[in-house]
Amino acid sequence: MVHLESDYNNGAHPAVLRHLLDTNDERSQSYGDDCYSEHARQLIREACQAPDAQIYLLAGGTQTNATIIDCVLQPYEGVLCCDTAHINVHEAGAVEFTGHKVIALPHHDGKLRNEDLRRWLQAYFADETAEHMVRPGMVYITFPTELGTLYTADELHALHDTCREYELLLYVDGARLAYGLAASADIDLPLLARLSDIFYVGGTKCGALCGEAVVFPHGDAPAHMLSRIKRHGALLAKSRVVGVQFEALFTDGLYFDIGRGAIAGAMRLRHLFVDRLGYKPFIDSPTNQQFYVIPNDALEGLRRHIGFEVWCPVDEHHTACRFVTSWATTEEEIAELEAKLHP
Repeated sequence: MVHLESDYNNGAHPAVLRHLLDTNDERSQSYGDDCYSEHARQLIREACQAPDAQIYLLAGGTQTNATIIDCVLQPYEGVLCCDTAHINVHEAGAVEFTGHKVIALPHHDGKLRNEDLRRWLQAYFADETAEHMVRPGMVYITFPTELGTLYTADELHALHDTCREYELLLYVDGARLAYGLAASADIDLPLLARLSDIFYVGGTKCGALCGEAVVFPHGDAPAHMLSRIKRHGALLAKSRVVGVQFEALFTDGLYFDIGRGAIAGAMRLRHLFVDRLGYKPFIDSPTNQQFYVIPNDALEGLRRHIGFEVWCPVDEHHTACRFVTSWATTEEEIAELEAKLHP
């Protein structure tokens, strides 16, 4: 059985585990003051070409989104996103639980379109009753999106410019950032740092046991950020556990190698499903999340050889399914699938 249900159904990259073990007997400070976390932050600053960046290490994605959004928004502000966004669909109302409304706009292949954003903002600020409504304070996007698609540099520039015009923060959820960067033709980490106000470098889905690195690339995090994070129950006492992992991930380009390896596996999987088995893509994803339309009568046969996630029905006879590669997907596993599914 080859497991492609998600990119967090495994442990951690061997280099991460080795570094955890190698540093295990050393004593360190807590709450982010350890030498490993500081070195990890410096390595991330260098990779982003953002020497003034402020970086905070948290444990998981939902915790990160809810904490950071609440920390930077005013109590009366909400966050704009597309309707497929993670904070709108798959976080059990975590952002709303902090008191901030999630304002969802239509998605286009999983992306928030700048034209829709501008149209909504123009209508909001033209409304004489706007003071009685939730005020927009942030735009949230993911890179890659929930459907595995990618914003182009032009699209990111356009969203950035709109946010500047309307004095909104642009926040990028980078839970799968390694895979997005590996698949993108024109967005790299320095560009993302220049065009966003806040983003996070995903660890949990990109080779770490747990952990996300939140980056304020321009050094303008709210005052007393550590206190704000602790107030949300998100401050790790033993923060070195995350710091050590990011130190390993950003040493010798490992984070980017992980992304490239997963994308190579995903493209080989696409060749198998589309070119050899004849299944149609549900959406044209260039990243490690691959979606295919599977005949219902073929699902049980597939389940004997491969773990995957049923995404949604397409019609009476077909279902869209998701197959996710990761740092842990091996060439041998893909070859095994090729042999079993298309001998």
